[in-house]
Amino acid sequence: MSSSQTDQLIIFDTTLRDGEQSPGASMNMEEKLRIARALEKMQVDVIEAGFPIASPGDFESVKAVAGAVKESTVCGLARALEKDIEIAGRALKPAARGRIHTFIATSPIHMEKKLRMSPDQVVEQAVQAVKWARQYTDDVEFSPEDAGRSEPDFLCRILEAVIDAGATTLNIPDTVGYNLPHQFGALIGELMERIPNSDKAIFSVHCHNDLGLAVGNSLSAVLNGARQVECTINGLGERAGNASLEEVVMAVRTRQDLFSCDTRLDTTQIVPCSKLVSGITGFPVQPNKAVVGANAFAHESGIHQDGVLKQRETYEIMRAEDVGWSANRMVLGKHSGRNAFKTRLSDLGVEFDSQEDLNEVFAGFKDLADKKHEIYDEDLLALATDSAQWCADESYRLISLRVCSETGETPSAEVTLMVDGEERTAESTGAGPVDAVFGAIESIVKSKAKLDLYSVNSITEGTDAQGEVTVRLQKDNSIINGQGADTDIVIASAKAYIHALNRVVQPDGREHPQL
Repeated sequence: MSSSQTDQLIIFDTTLRDGEQSPGASMNMEEKLRIARALEKMQVDVIEAGFPIASPGDFESVKAVAGAVKESTVCGLARALEKDIEIAGRALKPAARGRIHTFIATSPIHMEKKLRMSPDQVVEQAVQAVKWARQYTDDVEFSPEDAGRSEPDFLCRILEAVIDAGATTLNIPDTVGYNLPHQFGALIGELMERIPNSDKAIFSVHCHNDLGLAVGNSLSAVLNGARQVECTINGLGERAGNASLEEVVMAVRTRQDLFSCDTRLDTTQIVPCSKLVSGITGFPVQPNKAVVGANAFAHESGIHQDGVLKQRETYEIMRAEDVGWSANRMVLGKHSGRNAFKTRLSDLGVEFDSQEDLNEVFAGFKDLADKKHEIYDEDLLALATDSAQWCADESYRLISLRVCSETGETPSAEVTLMVDGEERTAESTGAGPVDAVFGAIESIVKSKAKLDLYSVNSITEGTDAQGEVTVRLQKDNSIINGQGADTDIVIASAKAYIHALNRVVQPDGREHPQL
């Protein structure tokens, strides 16, 4: 159908807020800005930048994103509390277009056990919250938390009231991933039909993936009239994650025979954005992941290969190029200049705050160029990420590393760290060189953190590729990720471990939005 006959489906990305609630997926301000710029480049309609009252770091990150993003609406989350909403309003002040997203639980179990409020009190609080939010912006979104387990009659009552109070978007969350597609779609249709003033607001959905149905539930809702979907890159998010942006967008675009709406996204930016989020969070994308997995457009079966060679559409329902798989990548080498380097990183969503920062990363680029012949986009992003991890106030920094691994001998390592401005050296043995390095680091730091995950991925192809290491540490009920990259996998491992340790000693004190 023609674009004039097609409604717009609004894409609301919450990678920076709900995605960050994945255990170990916390991001610093620079990382959030890079992802926000990538989302803006993809033409995402709304970017939920964070939960401003959660911590001072969250407030500053939302404020920074609000100031940097011009084309997309920037949203901040707030509970239905005056202080939350005030803080969100302040954080969003620099935004060209700002939205406050406020919520309160509406299911019987949440109202009784968590809120300890009566239904009447919940309605009153929701209405008041929307009125508070309207003092800061005309763009107010309201969510009845755990709507998927709420009574439809009560949902109709509270949603009608918040529309009258000034809410312009009504977001219906399946907070715990409990619903089935036919059931959830029917709920959206029922609400839109029964609420007298439903035509004055856009209906949205926010589905979780606890039963693997987040995308299915979201699409069913769209077929029943929802015109905003809340989702995340790679399906990142709390517990089993959120609806995957790339799957929702490509399902709607591929099946225009069924959907009377479409998004305005530049889908060629999907894969670059997916790789960026994966690199920053340390959450690898599974090879068989739809749209963005390494095998999503790979054909191993002879029958499939034959069919694709004869006619691509025999086994491919969308083009790899349309989601960014075969986009031309600029290959840089040791003869590339500073301008080409800066320009390419800018294209990838990386900006430098100062000439000093640029010089530091460029020096790392030159060192890498001496080690490997061709440097790809993924290498550049790894360099920028690695540089951003080292801040002036970090407690630990790697100075030098020496390992010895020999057949028939116990591997050993000697590590020198800068600890609060003082060099400290330790030696250790281990089951392998990485184990020995981690042991030496621990003998200096004495964190007593538990190593929950050690993962190695090749950033590009070839034996000279950079290795990207992710470690996950657990300490005092906190889960912290660390990343490091280097052509030497042992050095990359040390960098990742130290990065995580720095996060362990500098907790951000973030408050969970549902508490």
